[in-house]
Amino acid sequence: MATTPKRPSKPAVKPTAAPGVKRRAKASAKASSPSAKPFLRFCHSESLRAKTLAVLTALEKAKDGKQHRDALADIVVELTDTGLEYYFMRPLKLAKAGFVTEQSANFGMGAVKRVFGSVLRNIIGRMDNPQLLSVCSSIRQLMK
Repeated sequence: MATTPKRPSKPAVKPTAAPGVKRRAKASAKASSPSAKPFLRFCHSESLRAKTLAVLTALEKAKDGKQHRDALADIVVELTDTGLEYYFMRPLKLAKAGFVTEQSANFGMGAVKRVFGSVLRNIIGRMDNPQLLSVCSSIRQLMK
């Protein structure tokens, strides 16, 4: 029986940072985030950030955050809309996919936003104070 020669194993490829982005040391990354898992975030306006922080702070300081459910739902819907725009519509425009394609995407995204917005408002509208505070905490973690 002939034996097959062993293939050399491929060397591990270390990820590199994007051009112009400095890599953090592993210890620093672990200390600054609850998990070392990869993540994606999106850019949003300063005014949306200020509005988000105002709603989160008001809810967190309230004795009963239920009075802020509508404001939190509005912020979550606006953040979701902004994220969809950033992750889907913006790249589509940058790719110069064409007028008809962009209009079709706008039409579809409008429907998604309306349905998703309704679902979000319904869910957040039924949350109790601990659940609302948990949503606030999650949003704050995403903002870091």
